[in-house]
Parts: sequence; structure tokens; C-alpha cells
Amino acid sequence: MSDYIIRAVAANRQIRAFAAVTTDTVETARKDHNTSPVATAALGRLLTGGAMMGAMMKGEKDILTLQVKGDGPIQGITVTADSQGNVKGYVGNPDVILPANSKGKLDVSGAVGAGYISVIKDMGLKEPYVGQVTLQTGEIAEDLTYYFATSEQVPSAVGLGVLMNKNNTVRQAGGFIVQLMPFAEESVIAKLEENISKISSVTSLLEEGHTPESLLNVVLDGFDIEINDTLPTRFYCNCSKSRVEKALISIGRKELNEMIQEGKDVELNCHFCNTNYVFHVEELKEILRRCKK
Repeated sequence: MSDYIIRAVAANRQIRAFAAVTTDTVETARKDHNTSPVATAALGRLLTGGAMMGAMMKGEKDILTLQVKGDGPIQGITVTADSQGNVKGYVGNPDVILPANSKGKLDVSGAVGAGYISVIKDMGLKEPYVGQVTLQTGEIAEDLTYYFATSEQVPSAVGLGVLMNKNNTVRQAGGFIVQLMPFAEESVIAKLEENISKISSVTSLLEEGHTPESLLNVVLDGFDIEINDTLPTRFYCNCSKSRVEKALISIGRKELNEMIQEGKDVELNCHFCNTNYVFHVEELKEILRRCKK
């Protein structure tokens, strides 16, 4: 198993925790979208956070969507995840290039800009749950930490990181989410805060060879940890030509007729995985025949 997520509890269930390594997942996204290094880092952080948040959901058909909308040159990020470890996403502008920030790192915050993050959970109810908070830093991890505290009233610590090779491929990607339960004792809270304050960055831990299990050993040092389960995670898009065909049917006979009259092939693109689907004129005519009046 290359990329995977672990779910765990600690301190007699006063803490619940998630950790993931997502290097292959983020590299797949980079290849599919041909993203610049800073776009890869931004998308990779949100993919990693989304994969772990998807793993928090219970239902097999539950879907989580994260949308970052800011005024920066990346023009927004969208990620969708399910409860089985499948995650996909894209950025508005995959070509964005920015100078390094003051720490000499990829300037994700500058790419994202000021704006907000929305969390949409579709759990099969009449209406999906929607939570939205203002971006605090645009660095993604801090923004998700703020979301959990504000929208879900769950004190959390989120760490996310993406490290690039010199040839712009993904060297390391991963992260953790640690959350305090309402009955957490003050001593547990203080110890957890102390542990987290000692962590320099997720990518430095990954570079040291840490796995999701040993990542949590660092974050939860001094606590008893019980790993509940392990879940493979991957960049996966469930688009297909037949699904795109349904979208064509939904636009109606008038628009389909106009496409046919132009006499040209129609090419439709999936935003999530950047796959192009070509429909020839004869195929469009066949779709029109099946289209309701």
C-alpha cells in the first residue's frame, strides 16, 4: 500500500487522530493537471486534508467537497473526497508561478489570496451540510484548523505538507488531523499543545521517513495510541464517457441540435482529472435520438 490514511484514538479516547501519506496521490494530480510547483503544493495540501476529512464520514455514499475561493492568482481550488479514501481535485489556474515566500518556501498563501473556504458534506439527507469560514492564512492547514474550531466547534490541529523535487515532481506529501473530544482533560490539552509546538513542518517529518503511524507517534508523544483502521487513499475520478453523455442529454434537444448543425466534433473536459471526451457528429445524432423532447 503506497498512500494510506490511519484512524486512531489516544488518551482514553479523549483524542481522535488521522494521519496520511499522499505522495502518489498528489503526484497523480500534478501529472493530470500539469500544475506548477506552487499550484501542486496548494492542491496537494487540500487533497490531503480532504482525504482525511472524507475518512471521517460514515456512509458509503457520503461525499465531501472542499472549495477554496480567494482573490489570488491560483483562482480557487476544489477537492472532492468520499469515505473510502478516493479523492480528486483541481485548481483554477494550474500555471501560476510566484517567487518564494519570506521563508524560502512555495508561496501557497500568496497564490490563494484572501477569501473563504467552504466545506460541503452530502450525506444523503434532503440538504447537504455547508460550513464556510474566512481564510485565515491561505496556507490551507491553518484554515482547516479554524474551520473545525468555528463551524464544527471541535478544537483541532491540522498539519499538511507537500515537498517538491528539483524536477518539479512530488517528493513528499502527507499530513495529520488531531481533534480533542469535549471531555478532554486540561492536562491532555496542555500536553498535546506542547507536542504540536515542537513540530517544525510535516514535510521535514516525511523527509525523515515517517509513516502515518510514526507521524502520530510524534504528534501524540506521551499518549497511549490505539489505531482503529488503515485505509488506502488515491487520486481517483469516476468520470466516464457515458457520464459525460448524460450531461449532454441534460442540456436539451435545442442545444444538441445546434451542435449537430455546426457539423463539428464536440470535446468536453472533466475538470477533476483533465480527461477530454470527444463526441463525433454521428454520436451526437444518436444522443439526440435518445433525448426526451
